Amino acid sequence: MKRIILTISILVFTIGSIEGQSWLNSLGNKVKETAKSKVEQKVEEKTEKVLDKGFETVEGKNKKVAGENSEAEAEEKGPLDKENVKTDNLKGTQEKQKLSSVTQYDFVPGDKILFFEDFSQDAIGDFPALWTSNGSGEVKTVNIASGKWFHMNGDEAVYCYTKNINFPDNFIVEFDIIPDAQYEYGITLTLYQENPGDVKEINDDLYPGLRGIHITPKKDGWQTKGYDNNGDNDWLNGNGEINPVIQEKENHVIVWVQKRRVRIYHEGKKVVDVPTNIYAETKFNKMRFSGWDAKSWPFISNIKITTASPDMRSKLLTEGRIISYGIYFDSGKDVVKGESYGSVKEIANILNENPSVKIKIVGHTDSDGDNAMNLDLSKRRAANVKKYLVNEFKISADRIETDGQGENSPIIPNTSVENKAKNRRVEFIKL
Repeated sequence: MKRIILTISILVFTIGSIEGQSWLNSLGNKVKETAKSKVEQKVEEKTEKVLDKGFETVEGKNKKVAGENSEAEAEEKGPLDKENVKTDNLKGTQEKQKLSSVTQYDFVPGDKILFFEDFSQDAIGDFPALWTSNGSGEVKTVNIASGKWFHMNGDEAVYCYTKNINFPDNFIVEFDIIPDAQYEYGITLTLYQENPGDVKEINDDLYPGLRGIHITPKKDGWQTKGYDNNGDNDWLNGNGEINPVIQEKENHVIVWVQKRRVRIYHEGKKVVDVPTNIYAETKFNKMRFSGWDAKSWPFISNIKITTASPDMRSKLLTEGRIISYGIYFDSGKDVVKGESYGSVKEIANILNENPSVKIKIVGHTDSDGDNAMNLDLSKRRAANVKKYLVNEFKISADRIETDGQGENSPIIPNTSVENKAKNRRVEFIKL
């Protein structure tokens, strides 16, 4: 810059004319403006680089990577640049603050199996021996899940379990369902109190018996409807939209009835919770499936009814043993499924509240399959339950022992489908 001004001065002295001096003054001003513009452009480019490097997005979260160096560079560019950095930081913080909520997966099954049906006693292609219907249906296998499945495929038909079931006030119904690609409204599970003055083996009434509840898993949600045929026929409705059943996939549905309250769980979440969904005088003793408006019939299996959750704390601390049917595994596998969360959490709560207590986890199987394989499977399952307690609930590993008995310690002879279900269990033993 000094060289430019010196050169201009010499030219002015040499030329010595007013016009020449005026021209050179004009030229000097242009040079100064050009130089100033270049300096400002460099400052602007450097400021942009500082802002660009100030923050990076990593897995959807804004993290500052430039640190103090970025703030120092911004400070050199003046208060405006520094304010811009702070504004960007605030925007990043606002963007990552999204609405969230916390709920409790509180399902814990009971310690007594009242009913179990997996159609294993029925031949492929047959209608199940313990069921009856005014429509057609057959036992099948499917390519996406193990075991046998009842495909109810009659037009506007009902499928009734032929025997009475002694439901207590508090109980849990579980079943697996595989909807096909055309599934929309689906079938309806109806639990009801039979009318002793009008006993029907095949009850195709829209609202069977004296009282009951319809439970309908749909493609887009859930629907429940309590009814009383002795009253004014008002319905006690319940609905849910989250986690509907998924087409062409094995879905595990859990229905927890606690006197008048109905809760439904699916895919690790509570999807329905209605405190007064059942009429007060209802005493359930019958079960059926129906589907008048069904676009297609799904596959059903592994229907299980258990008592409601026991006092696990009392059983472990006073009786020294808990038998759990709430630790879930896929057939032949040892990975603990998500539906087990509530049961394992109850054990963790007991251990956290009683830090001196130690336990042994023992896995058990039924007698199906090879004895040695069952023994190995039961040991691996027990070990994975321990890992779940340690990793998910931070229980000290040295407080837990594991073992497996396979089919060697049945609590009842493996002579029926229901008895086998009772022998497939996980036990927690106080040491």
